[in-house]
Amino acid sequence: MKRVKLKVMGISYSQTQSGAYALILVEENGERRIPIIIGGFEAQAIVIKLENLDPPRPLTHDLFKKFADQFGIFISEVMIYKLEEGVFFSKLICSNGEAEYSIDSRTSDAVAIALRFGCPIYVTDEILEKAGITINPAESDNLSANDNAGSFEPENTRFDSYSDDELYKMIDEAVKTEDYERAASIRDEIEKRKVRKK
Repeated sequence: MKRVKLKVMGISYSQTQSGAYALILVEENGERRIPIIIGGFEAQAIVIKLENLDPPRPLTHDLFKKFADQFGIFISEVMIYKLEEGVFFSKLICSNGEAEYSIDSRTSDAVAIALRFGCPIYVTDEILEKAGITINPAESDNLSANDNAGSFEPENTRFDSYSDDELYKMIDEAVKTEDYERAASIRDEIEKRKVRKK
């Protein structure tokens, strides 16, 4: 079974399902991308890590990481091994230093955990062939230019009328109130401005 390494390209607001988001995974040495529809909570957990936001309280995936660290368990990789009726199935390959275990997981949770452990994400070539799409550059404008950035904001919400100082205050407030979707959107706007100023 041939495996292909993936990286997280970003998160975009789903235009087809209200309240849902698209997790975009891209093959490391290629152009094919896998969009996976996930819920808002899972999207928050992924974007928080992508954006290096520091939540005031640990979220579920952060708690999982701390728990694993305390007991000497590490995740060596995530494997997306099955696609059935539009649903992706994943497993965490973990070890306690003596034995290796495979734990079934939702793909959104597996990706959020992989980001926290810094471990690779793989998919079978068969699944990538079936579900992978190649997007031309014009179609990828809705994603952040930064490969590690997530984007939550629907297209109809803009921050153009705010100054940079106001945006920095808004992002601090969003993090304090645990509104990570808004924080990620504001961060995207700040990053876009930085690029335009160069």
